Amino acid sequence: MHCSFHKSEGKNPCRMNANPYMIAFGITEIIFSQIPDFDQLWWLSIVAAVMSFTYSSIGIGLGIAKVADNGKFMGGLTGISIGTVTQTQKIWRSFQALGEIAFAYSYSVILIEIQDTVRSPPSEAKTMKKATLISVAVTTLFYMLCGCFGYAAFGDMSPGNLLTGFGFYNPYWLLDIANVAIVIHLVGAYQVYCQPLFAFIEKAAAQRFPDSEFISRGIKIPIPGSRSYSLNLFRLVWRTCFVILTTVISMLLPFFNDVVGLLGALGFWPLTVYFPVEMYIAQKKIPKWSTRWLCLQILSAACLIITIAAAAGSIAGVVVDLKSVKPFNTSY
Repeated sequence: MHCSFHKSEGKNPCRMNANPYMIAFGITEIIFSQIPDFDQLWWLSIVAAVMSFTYSSIGIGLGIAKVADNGKFMGGLTGISIGTVTQTQKIWRSFQALGEIAFAYSYSVILIEIQDTVRSPPSEAKTMKKATLISVAVTTLFYMLCGCFGYAAFGDMSPGNLLTGFGFYNPYWLLDIANVAIVIHLVGAYQVYCQPLFAFIEKAAAQRFPDSEFISRGIKIPIPGSRSYSLNLFRLVWRTCFVILTTVISMLLPFFNDVVGLLGALGFWPLTVYFPVEMYIAQKKIPKWSTRWLCLQILSAACLIITIAAAAGSIAGVVVDLKSVKPFNTSY
C-alpha cells in the first residue's frame, strides 16, 4: 500500500508492520553470527564505524539546516515544556535519557576483546588508552551535536529518533542514505557486542563437555578462492537460537528508546564503573579510606544512583508503551 507520509510532511500519517523488517534483520544476524572469532570481525567493525559517522553527520547537517530555516532555536534550556508532557512524565523521560546516554558508553564489555587483537609494541595498554580517549571524545562530540541541534530544530516536538522518527522529510534521498547507514551499523554493532558472549558460552561448553564431538568438532567446507570454512554444529545451533530469541524479544518489545535506556542502565554501573574501579583499586593497591579510595567510591555510588534512576525511567516508559502497542501485531 502506498504511503504519502513524507509527501504530506506528517499530516497524513500511516502505520506499518515492522515485524517483517525485524525478521529480515534476524536472518541477517544469523548469517553473520557464524563468523567464528572476534578478531575476524575487524572489517565489519570498520564498516559499522563508517556508517555511524555517515548517519551522525547527516543528522547534524539536517539539524543545522532546520535551525537556519526556522531562524531561531526551538525549545528551551530546561527541556520539554510542562503541558506538552506532565511533570511526572518529564521526570521519567529525564531518567530514561540517562539510560540512553549510559548505553552509548557501554563499550567496556568489548574492551578486553579488542585489546587481545592489538599488536605490540607499543604496549596494548598504551594503545587502548589512546584509542579509548580519542573514541570517547569523538563519540561525545557527535552525539552532543546530534542531540543539541535536533532539539534546537524541533523543540518540544523532537522525535525519539532524529532520522527514523520522521523529524525530517526532505531531502528523501539523503534520509534514505542515513537510514541505510543506520541499518548497516546496527548489523555490525550486534555482532561486535554479541561475540564476547558467544565466545564465553562456547568456551564454557568445551570445558564442561571436552569429549563431545557436537561441541568440539569442525566440519571443513571448501570455499572457492579462499580458505575453507570450519563449520561447528554447536556454534551453528547455539548462535542461531540466541539470534532467534533476541529477534522474538524485539518483536514483543518494539520500543527502541525505552529498551536501549533499560539496557544502558543495567550495564552501565556494574560493567563500566564498579568492576573497573575495583580492579583499579586492587591493581594500584590503594589503601582503604584514603582520599583516592573515597573519591573512587563516591564516583561509583553516584553512578549507581544514576543507574537506578535510569532503569526506573526506562521501565516506566516500557509500561506506558505496552498499553498502546500489541506485540506481534500484524494488522497494519
